[in-house]
Amino acid sequence: MLPCRTVTLAGQRVTLSRLGLGLAAVGRPGYINLGHREDIAAEGDVEGLRRRAWTLLDAALAAGVTVFDAARSYGLAEEFLAGWLKARAIPPGQLFVSSKWGYRYTADWRPDASVHEVKEHTLEHFLSQRAETHALLGDQLTLYQVHSATLESGLFEQPELLAALASLRDEEVAIGLSVSGPAQAQTIRRALEVEVDGRPLFEAVQATWNLLERSAGPALAEAKAAGLLVIVKEALANGRLTARNQAPDFAVQRHLLSRAAQRLAATPDAVALAAALAEPSVDVVLSGASTLSQLESNLAAASLKLDGEVHATLEPLIEAPAQYWKLRAALPWT
Repeated sequence: MLPCRTVTLAGQRVTLSRLGLGLAAVGRPGYINLGHREDIAAEGDVEGLRRRAWTLLDAALAAGVTVFDAARSYGLAEEFLAGWLKARAIPPGQLFVSSKWGYRYTADWRPDASVHEVKEHTLEHFLSQRAETHALLGDQLTLYQVHSATLESGLFEQPELLAALASLRDEEVAIGLSVSGPAQAQTIRRALEVEVDGRPLFEAVQATWNLLERSAGPALAEAKAAGLLVIVKEALANGRLTARNQAPDFAVQRHLLSRAAQRLAATPDAVALAAALAEPSVDVVLSGASTLSQLESNLAAASLKLDGEVHATLEPLIEAPAQYWKLRAALPWT
């Protein structure tokens, strides 16, 4: 079973497993993970993905996972999660359930859609999506996050929106934000300054940290020191840190990652996840698995211990943030 600990968020005592399951890849038929189309080819319709999501949720729970993450823009991920919680008769508070508002899903279940999601950080959009999330997840929701906040998205310049977010405290729902892009660190630091009614607004931050993109690390350490829960997403860089990445220009990095994996008798994905777990500021690392074999391989990260030689082997994988985010933006939705 996975190691867990108990924390308090928004007045709730909740149990956190070190690894969680994110539903971005199984709530809709299109996503940017390498090989995603092949993973879900036989189950790309609504009922097929619902079965797949429930199978993954069952396996994760059986392995000791208590953290489950969705978003309004992940297609039907909230609906799949809510249905599973009800079908398994899991009472509110037993699991750490998080979701996010701020993007709307626009692909209409088409992997080849020209636009898959649209961001809008406004009071009107928050109120609309909060009602939708509440209708599905109700008292199961532990954490509600601003989805992909940036300095340019307007979040921090809207006092009425920040006050509305703060009202979630009365519902014992913690308030967080996810961040993305090369300016993650600046966004995190700006979020740490936000107070409403004399109290810090945010209790959690979800950021991209992986062996290729580590620039948010110092800011995440500051967030941890300030008392925020730190969640890592995209620890596998959308599949670039798995055996699936056979890109010619990744040959050197692939060799180094394979060498580290061989030393630990593990898979490259488990090594990459273990590296994120080894960061002192990180509380939870999300798996984005879309198959049972991926989930099993990902969960093996919890038992890996990276020594100095492994860390040294992996150090050259770091990319400049601008390069990393440019490459991520070029990944196709499949």
